[in-house]
Amino acid sequence: MAATATNNPLLQATNRGLECTAGGFTIDPYQSTRISVITHAHADHARRVAEVYYAAKSSVALLKKRLGDDIDIRGVEFGQPFQLGDTSVSLHPAGHVLGSAQVRVEHNGEVWVFTGDFKRDPDPSCEAFELVPCDTFITEATFALPVYQWQPGSDVAAEIWQWWQSMRAADRPAILFCYALGKAQRVLSELTQYTDLPVYLHGAVTPLTDIYRQAGVSMLPTCAVDIKDKRKCYNGELIIAPPGASGSRWVQRFPKAGTGFCSGWMRVRGNRRRRGYDRGFVLSDHADWNGLLRTIEETGARQVLTTHGQAGALIRLLKERGIDARELTTRYNADGESDVSDAV
Repeated sequence: MAATATNNPLLQATNRGLECTAGGFTIDPYQSTRISVITHAHADHARRVAEVYYAAKSSVALLKKRLGDDIDIRGVEFGQPFQLGDTSVSLHPAGHVLGSAQVRVEHNGEVWVFTGDFKRDPDPSCEAFELVPCDTFITEATFALPVYQWQPGSDVAAEIWQWWQSMRAADRPAILFCYALGKAQRVLSELTQYTDLPVYLHGAVTPLTDIYRQAGVSMLPTCAVDIKDKRKCYNGELIIAPPGASGSRWVQRFPKAGTGFCSGWMRVRGNRRRRGYDRGFVLSDHADWNGLLRTIEETGARQVLTTHGQAGALIRLLKERGIDARELTTRYNADGESDVSDAV
C-alpha cells in the first residue's frame, strides 16, 4: 500500500461531516450536502441532510424508516466498488447492526477506511465484520479502555434468560431496557438458543424488529405491548423497551416489574446503580479494547484516527508502537444511539 498522505488527507472532519473532496461526498453528514455515504441507521450517523444517499443494501429499509420513504437512496452490495468523483468507494460489513458498513475509499493508490461503529464479536442478528487492509484507518473508540472486554453474547443471553426465569418464578414482569435498533434484535436472536417463548415489545421497538425479521434474521416471536388493555397481565413475561422509556408513564403499566439494562457501559460497577436498574447485562455492539487493538494491527494501517469515544489511552499506546495516531473532532455519539427518538 502507498504511504499515507497526511498533508493532504483523503478524508477530513469538517463542520459538515467526514468529507472527501476528491470524491465529492460526505460520510455520515450532519449538515446539508449533495452526496452522502451512510455507515448505518443510528441517529448520530443517519440524518436527512443529503440529496443522494449511498448505503449498504441491507440497511436501506432501516434508513427509509428513519429518514422517510421519499429519500433518494442507492443500495450497494457489500464489496462492490462504485465511483464517486475521482475515488473508488466500497462498503464492507462492520458487524455493528444490520446493514452497518465500513467505508473504503481509494484514490491514487492510497486507501482509507472509516469504520463507523463496529464490533468483532459474533452476532446472529447482523453481518459479520470484514477486515479491510488500508493505509489510514479511521475508527471509533467508544470503549477504548482496557476495562472494557466482552464475554460472548451467548453467555450474556444465558444470564438474561436466567433473570427472566427468576422473574417468572416471582410472578413479576421483567423489563429489559436496550437500544431499539440493533441491541433489541440481537437479544431476541441470541435468546433463541434457550427458549421459543414470545417476548413483548415497546411500540418503538416493534417496527425495527419487523424489518430485521423481513431481512431473514431469526429471533424469538414477539408481541406488541398494549398499554390500553388493562386486563392483560404481564407477570412472568419479558418486555423489551428503549432506555428512554425508563421512568416514563409507560413503565407504570407494569407494577412490581424487575428492570435490567443491556449495554457495554454495565461493565463498570456503579453505572447500573446510577441509572437505577435492578440488573445490568454487559452486551455491546461496539468493539472492546482487545477488538480495537486487534483490528488496528490487522489492517496494517500506518496512520490511525479516532472519531469518538475514549481515545486517549488508545492513542498513547499506538504512538508507543510507532503508529501515527490522533483524534478527530466529530459529532458521533459514544452511545451509538439516541434512545427513543432513534427507534421510530
